[in-house]
Amino acid sequence: MFKTFYSLIIWPIWYAFFIPSLFLLFLLILLIPRKYFHYCIRPICWVYCFLAGQWLRKINNPPESDGGPYLYMFNHVSMFDQFMIGAYIGHYITAVAAIETFRYPIFGLILKKYGIIPIVRQKIRKAIASLKDAEEAIKQGTSFLISPEGTRTLNGKIGPFKKGPFHLAKNTNATIVPIALRGGFRAKRKNDWRLQPGVLTVVFGEPISSTNYKELDIKELKDLISKKIIELKKRG
Repeated sequence: MFKTFYSLIIWPIWYAFFIPSLFLLFLLILLIPRKYFHYCIRPICWVYCFLAGQWLRKINNPPESDGGPYLYMFNHVSMFDQFMIGAYIGHYITAVAAIETFRYPIFGLILKKYGIIPIVRQKIRKAIASLKDAEEAIKQGTSFLISPEGTRTLNGKIGPFKKGPFHLAKNTNATIVPIALRGGFRAKRKNDWRLQPGVLTVVFGEPISSTNYKELDIKELKDLISKKIIELKKRG
């Protein structure tokens, strides 16, 4: 009952900020180079979380930009995931996102202009083509945010990892940064419209350079990153 009552109050407030902010971001992205756009994104990510009744905190610091490009790999739990991470990354970072996300008016245009790469998860060939585009961007120095699970969890547990992100890492020699997200599943579940106020925690792991995983095959690399994220989830 509390979640329903709370959500009926909070959602109108959240959208009252979210919708105008999209128009502002669209205008800003036309004027500001991508490499500086994180200065706009970070405070807005904070506000998106705060207006939904979520307080952000982090454990450990993300790496400096001069050590990239990075592949930030995280456990996908909530609609807040990208805002949680975006609030702390101090350099340009883009992502691979489901093509359905691009169908939202204005929001889809912002994603496209920002360099987000759409992926059709249900069609293998198109998904591979999207990852090839990501490969080229990484080789040119762009860092990426990607969830190895591919979709949000339905039960709060980390799901099986797909091979694509790890082929991406092996083909580009990008440094992998494991990230554990906590609190997002409680805050907003995928199949539940209601919100629960609380704390969202981002735990940044130690960067793993390509020299530390070059001898691993795809399965071994998947297992390594999965283990790292599970360990980070337990860290206080």
